[in-house]
Parts: sequence; C-alpha cells; structure tokens
Amino acid sequence: MLKVNNLTKKYGDHYAIKNISFSINAGEIVGFLGPNGAGKTTTMNIITGYISSTEGTAEINNIDILNEPEKAKKNIGYSPDVPPVYPEFLVKEYLNFVCEIKGVKKAERKKMLDEVMDLAKIKDVENRLIKNLSRGYKQRVGLAQALLGYPKVIILDEPTNGLDPQQIIEMRDVIKKLSKKHTILLSSHILSEISIICDRVIILNEGQIAASDSYANLSKSFNADNKVLVKIKNSNKDIMKILKENKNVKTVFKKNDFEENALSFDVTPKDKIDLREEIFDICVKNNLTLLELKTYNYTLEEIFIELTKKGITNADSEQETKETEKENSKEIKKEDSKSKKNKKNSKDKKQKNESVTEENSKKKEETESTNENEEQNEQATTEDNERGDEN
Repeated sequence: MLKVNNLTKKYGDHYAIKNISFSINAGEIVGFLGPNGAGKTTTMNIITGYISSTEGTAEINNIDILNEPEKAKKNIGYSPDVPPVYPEFLVKEYLNFVCEIKGVKKAERKKMLDEVMDLAKIKDVENRLIKNLSRGYKQRVGLAQALLGYPKVIILDEPTNGLDPQQIIEMRDVIKKLSKKHTILLSSHILSEISIICDRVIILNEGQIAASDSYANLSKSFNADNKVLVKIKNSNKDIMKILKENKNVKTVFKKNDFEENALSFDVTPKDKIDLREEIFDICVKNNLTLLELKTYNYTLEEIFIELTKKGITNADSEQETKETEKENSKEIKKEDSKSKKNKKNSKDKKQKNESVTEENSKKKEETESTNENEEQNEQATTEDNERGDEN
C-alpha cells in the first residue's frame, strides 16, 4: 500500500535522509520513530508530496507521488503535529470546505461528515468556532480533515499531542478502528503509545533506518543473553551472593527498586540458558520469598535510546565543539580587543610624550629667546647710557 524505495534528500552537502527503503501493508499500523533531526518529517513531507526527493521513489497504492502527485494525493490523508485548521471557521464549515478541496461529491458529503465527526468525536462541537476550541479538540478536527475522502493511507504526526489521558485512550481506540479500512503511518515521541498501538516500528537515526520490526521481536533480539528479572522479598541473608553461587549464573546486577521490603536483580545466565527454574529452586532451598520472576523485556524507550545513542553522542560532541569554537572565538576577540586597546594606549602615551617634549622644547626656545632679548635690551641700555655720558 505504501512503498518507499532508496529515498534520499540532500541539502548542499548534508543528507537529511539517505537511501531509506520500507513498505507498509494494507491495514498495518506502523510507528515512525527517531530523535529530532533524524529525518522523520522530511520523509513524511516527501511521501505526502509537500517536497520532492533528491533520489528514490515513494508510491502510494502503486502511484508515484512525484510522477502523478494529484492522483497519489487522493489516496493520502495527512494530519501534521500542528493541525491545518482555519480558526475563524466553524468546525462543520471547515470540514465541508475540505470536502470541496478533496473533490468529494455533494451527495456524499453529509453522510461522510457525520461519519468522520462521530469517529473523531467532535460532533458536539460542530457548530463552534475552531479558534474557541481546546488544543485537544483542534487535534481531533485535524484528524477529521485527514479522514475526509476516505484515503487508503493516513499519516499522523503526533496525533496525541495536547490530549489529556482520557483523550489519549480515545485516540488510541480511534486509530485501531481506522486500521480496519486504512494503512497508518504514525509518528510520536510517546513511545509507550507506539508500543501499544503499532504492529511494527521503524526507527530512524541520522537519516537512515536503524531498525524495522515488531516491538516484540526487537525486545527479544535485545535480550539475546536471555536475561531474567528477579524480585525477592527482603531478607537478612545475602541474596546477591546466593544467586551468584549458582554455576550457570554469569552476572547479577542489583536494580534500584523503590518497593518497600523487596529487592530486584537482573540475572544474566551463561550460554543463554533459561534460568527461571533454577532460580525458583534456589529461592525454595534458601527459604526466600520469590515475588517476581520473568524473562527481561526491554522497553521501547530502552531500545530507542540504545539504537540512537551514537547519533545522540555525535550530536552532543558536535554541540560541544561548536560551543568550544564559540568560546575560543570570544577569547580571540577579547585578546584582539585588549591588544588594540594596549596599542591605542601606547600610541596615545607616545603622542602625549611627544606633545610634552614639543611643548618643553617650545618653552625652552621661548626662554632662550626671552633671555636673548633681555641681554640685547640690557646691552642697548648700557650703550645708551654710555652715549649719554659722552654727551
């Protein structure tokens, strides 16, 4: 129903996504995950025909979105994280407008609008202005517009964003009902919801697919060592030592458990054997109360973090490099400013000294000139006196 083949989007020298390939079957709900900047939105924008790819193809119901965009878009319903609604419209008025855009026949509109509003649970606000609705209701109106025209593929970006816990449960039920008639690609940061709703998950990291499988299979592959979780009632005995003494136990790790009077351990076996029966016997033999014993299931959050750890580390490293370069730049500018200031001060001081020297020189010249004049005057006076005496 939805097929992506070697999809690539390049901006200059940067790859937003690179050689992404996956397919989604009819009636399947697939979670589309990845850290910020992994390429999720870019991929969804290409699939919906909002932007073009640099290389590769995206087909909806066997129709290439790049070669036949109008035909392909008739098979797509898209609800972005920010609902594309007009706040000055009434809910019913807006949805009727969307029907016109999608080319829904007038004779079919009333029935379709009623079905879609009932499904999205917005029938009670159909005559209200969208701008006066809560964020949760606006989110539902965004979902309703995506459903109009009954597209075969529905793409939902953060559909539970802004919803309260009760509304999230209702939205979960709506999405499950939609899968009976539609293929759904769902993007969300609420991984617990993804693990409950989706049949399969695709995890992107740094523009490429890091994993694509069911949550159950991913969890199983991550627990390749067959690790078990053991919870035992607190005792005055050294429980960790007792567990480690078993010949088939490889490692025992004490977990932080906030349950009163209970201790939890991750126990990893040697040679991937199933330790549950042996641990049960150990507890019986040592008179320990066993509260919980099960094969360890990795959560989707743990799987996600492990698969995207490299990307997160690189991003942090890159950020640290940028911050270091920024600080170095500041220091260089600071030193340059200081150097310029010192040079200016030195220049000013030199000019001041030269000015003082010049002034002193002028004073000296003036003094010498004054002395010379005084000597000349004195000599002239003497001469005049002498002439007076002669006369």
